[in-house]
Amino acid sequence: MKPKAGPAGESEARESVAPVAAEAPPPPADARTADQFDTTTDEEKQAAAAAPVAAERELGSTIASLGDPTDPGFWAETPLVNTAQAGRLVYPGNGNSVQVELRPSGGEPGSGTRVSLPAFQVLGAPLTGLPELLVYAGSAG
Repeated sequence: MKPKAGPAGESEARESVAPVAAEAPPPPADARTADQFDTTTDEEKQAAAAAPVAAERELGSTIASLGDPTDPGFWAETPLVNTAQAGRLVYPGNGNSVQVELRPSGGEPGSGTRVSLPAFQVLGAPLTGLPELLVYAGSAG
């Protein structure tokens, strides 16, 4: 389980549905750079970049932006899911993919997806761009 800040700074326990999203610690309070915000290890990045081991289905494409850099791990908040589940993102710009926890964003279809900093880095997608990503559900490592 990892702590996740709730309303008014409360901490609530949260268990990830995607093994690769699970255990990165939160960044230090004085973090200012991408390297300081990314608390995942090289081993965690390698696991997230590994090919999926379970059947998956394509949910669609989405325009991605950087999510909350203080929320550690590999995740994507997207309107393409209604419940948290294991999934995978693919950046067609270079063919890289990353296993993530897909989290419902509550947004309208087509409203875009917020992606964690470590997932963006594994994808090799531009942090300041709005890359189009393919979203798959059902992969689990």
